[in-house]
Amino acid sequence: MEAREPLRDVRGALRAVLARVREGEPGEGREPFELPRFWDALGQTFQVTSQEATKLSLAFSRPPLPSAEDCRKLSEDVQNAILAVATVYYWLPKGQGTTLRKMVRDATTEVVEGMIQLTDTILNAPAESLSQEQLISTGGVWEACEQVSNLPQDNQAAVASALTACLGVVKDAVEEMEHALVEGQDPYGDIMEDEELGFRGNRDTYWSEGDRQLLSSCMGLMKASKACLKKVLGAVKAYGKADSPEQIAQLDDLADIANEISPSVDELALSMYPPVNPLAVRLNAAKLASVLKKVLEIAKTSHVCPPSEEGWVQFLDGAVDHNMNKIKNFTQGQL
Repeated sequence: MEAREPLRDVRGALRAVLARVREGEPGEGREPFELPRFWDALGQTFQVTSQEATKLSLAFSRPPLPSAEDCRKLSEDVQNAILAVATVYYWLPKGQGTTLRKMVRDATTEVVEGMIQLTDTILNAPAESLSQEQLISTGGVWEACEQVSNLPQDNQAAVASALTACLGVVKDAVEEMEHALVEGQDPYGDIMEDEELGFRGNRDTYWSEGDRQLLSSCMGLMKASKACLKKVLGAVKAYGKADSPEQIAQLDDLADIANEISPSVDELALSMYPPVNPLAVRLNAAKLASVLKKVLEIAKTSHVCPPSEEGWVQFLDGAVDHNMNKIKNFTQGQL
């Protein structure tokens, strides 16, 4: 095991790099930042890291094990590759967009975590054997390194990617609730059927007619959320630019507020299941409505919404108000 000692040291060094990447701030370089040069350098460092993972894994896949000197050299190469990845990540200034930077940071973190996992696996494996865990860990590093080719190239693409992810989650939530609200369907029927009696007597697991009227307007609000994300995404793709600090900041503002839609939709959906507490529904609906109106306001005042696009902003703003007013009317007697 002594031959592997340099690998223990490098594992500790990689953990320190990981902590810095997760918590550290970008360095605002003195030289003018060039995005194409950054992507070339990042791609190269990811590729080198993938190659070093392969070399390390092969060295410990069959006898004889590497000597202490060979292990030291392998460990040094791994550490240098990861340090290069982190260094290039730090080139990317905040001014290029916080949404873009977060995605690059996440990709960088996955590469470092993957290499830590690989060193862990080798250190914990029996000598002179290639375990399934080592194969999986090596493949994990490869996969993490390949991600660089799929990363958005600027903040406009990053925000579009973030909005697409939000839209997917909200679509799923809307479809799930639509399915549960099918006329006469028991929302808990698939998990709470009494096998001996063949039925359940607890009415708290069913929706009343009054509940359904309230929930109809909640569904309207959830569908407005989906429509809002879809339209904002379309506007970002069609009109979004990342050419100036102002445009980049506006895109980040949109992404930040849009990220609040999905959790707000989930909270509303959870409160819609029986037994329904109308006040909880109203509170969660109001929270979602507030988030949607903020998204629409930020979109309307940004460069992604020229005058030709203001129609859908006004329409959706009206739809949010309409459904929220109906929810208030249905719950008025509960106050």
